[in-house]
Amino acid sequence: MSDAADLRVSGLTKQFAGAAGTIDVLTGVDLAMRRGDAAVITGPSGSGKSTLLYIIGVLDEPTAGEVNVAGTIPFRLGPIDQAKFRNESVGFVFQDHHLLPQCTVLENVLIPTLAGTKRTSDVESRARKLLERVGLQNRLTHRPAQLSGGERQRVGLCRALINEPLLLLADEPTGNLDQKTAESVGTLLLEIAAEQQAMLICVTHSLDLAARFPRRYELTAGKLILVDS
Repeated sequence: MSDAADLRVSGLTKQFAGAAGTIDVLTGVDLAMRRGDAAVITGPSGSGKSTLLYIIGVLDEPTAGEVNVAGTIPFRLGPIDQAKFRNESVGFVFQDHHLLPQCTVLENVLIPTLAGTKRTSDVESRARKLLERVGLQNRLTHRPAQLSGGERQRVGLCRALINEPLLLLADEPTGNLDQKTAESVGTLLLEIAAEQQAMLICVTHSLDLAARFPRRYELTAGKLILVDS
């Protein structure tokens, strides 16, 4: 699979300096995925799950190893090109939605497009379609404070997808939601990622959410172990 992979993570390590010496968080992580694949990563708190996700999404740098996304090795790029790559190729869904309170639902979804070159009418049409897809077509002019937690998370999902990213990365996307809402958001995450042929990587403590993914990994002792596929 790795030869035809759209994402290749090879020998990834991450170390932090601690009071008692160097802390090894990742000790040689390998991962390969193709467009349309969906994988979930579980593991104990502090095992490095979010660190791994942020490195793949170019929000953090590895100590060693390589990330290759469809032929681009982002850590060989300069800061400006890295930012461009992240904006165009990566979509993030966080546990906390990070919506701008002063902006409407539609405006929040459109924020990642401000640095792009697509025509405004095209991206606005796409934003409206995404919001309709997640059942928020009647909330376009609402502000985050007027939405439920599940609605805010759905806006965050649309924002992550607006630039049609190759990588969709979700860090505890249902962690702040009740069970029913979490199920709904989990369903949308998997369905829309598949529809858009994005590579979805989700980090979660939720065993219910993890069980819905076709490929499951556990991060333990700095290694990524395939549990089920």
